Amino acid sequence: MSDHRVRRGVRAAIPMLLAALLALLVPGCRVMESGGPEDVPPPVRTTEAEKAEPSGRKPGVVNIETEQELNGTRAAGTGIVLTPNGLVLTNNHVIKGATAITGTDTDNRRTYPAEVVGYDRAGDIAVVRLTGAARLKTAAFASASGVNVGDVVTAVGNAGGKGGAPTVVTGRVTALDQAVTARDDSSGTSERLTGLIETNAPIKPGDSGGPLLDTAGKVIGVNTAASAGTSAKGTQEKKNHRGYAIPSDRALEIARQIQRGEASSTVHIGPTAMLGVKVRSNGRSPGALVAEVVPGSPAEAARIPAGAAIVAFGDDAVDSPSALTTLMHYRHPGDTVRIEWTTRQGARMSTTLRLAEGPPQ
Repeated sequence: MSDHRVRRGVRAAIPMLLAALLALLVPGCRVMESGGPEDVPPPVRTTEAEKAEPSGRKPGVVNIETEQELNGTRAAGTGIVLTPNGLVLTNNHVIKGATAITGTDTDNRRTYPAEVVGYDRAGDIAVVRLTGAARLKTAAFASASGVNVGDVVTAVGNAGGKGGAPTVVTGRVTALDQAVTARDDSSGTSERLTGLIETNAPIKPGDSGGPLLDTAGKVIGVNTAASAGTSAKGTQEKKNHRGYAIPSDRALEIARQIQRGEASSTVHIGPTAMLGVKVRSNGRSPGALVAEVVPGSPAEAARIPAGAAIVAFGDDAVDSPSALTTLMHYRHPGDTVRIEWTTRQGARMSTTLRLAEGPPQ
């Protein structure tokens, strides 16, 4: 299995605003066969005869736009329609941090407000619902188990976040079972995702969450990351595009789990709880150092100051920012929790507060 370091082909930042996060997360979800009344259609195997010609088919594609009020940014990505009443599959990093989400169905050209049904931070998969949607055209899925190196594929998405008709680019599968590592420019962290389909189709920012299609126009993957390098040949330079997609089978497994409302160590269901602090590493001391307190948040109301180090959340110790994030993952808006922190002077303080609703993580 190859390992590549790439910059995420994620959400396309709206011009003159801050760039979108470029986080890439590790996968995690076991196979779940049963489903609820709105279960996603099972993968359909693609025959060899159906692989003869490239496909420009692009039904069931949604242009996603998000607002991130806490960061003062906007971003855009792509989604795939799962059900006629508006369940849409996308990447978690497309909706991460969003305080408002809209989705425009590219078949009927209608724009809907969207709410998050659930998300898998580790698998980089999310499901959102387009409010008021009905009779949407759904995408057709095929199992990625039949994909081979050299197969012709088509990537469809909201390239550049421009909206309108989806961009369609074609290439071939160049490798299977790939691992990529991408850097989050906002936090400096690096994340890793494995088992991906690699293609030389020129996937661009804004395409994330969109479909990678086989020649029958069926979804075999969810585009999630991309990189473009150059190689010198004589006096000319040639661009080497590498795009990466989460296999359809894995994406649908996670989507089914979210639809059934089954939370896990990586899957969060429903609204996200918010404490209201931006934290970073505390250096040599344990805890999550509060770099900033969000105005109007529970943390501000509880007078947790910037510069404090959160060391306990409920009954659990907090030894790092990631530990606090993980503990928050299991909570929901309205939950009451006891917080302990140390001040810059070394005093230990505590309070009990009620968590508010915040953006997905």
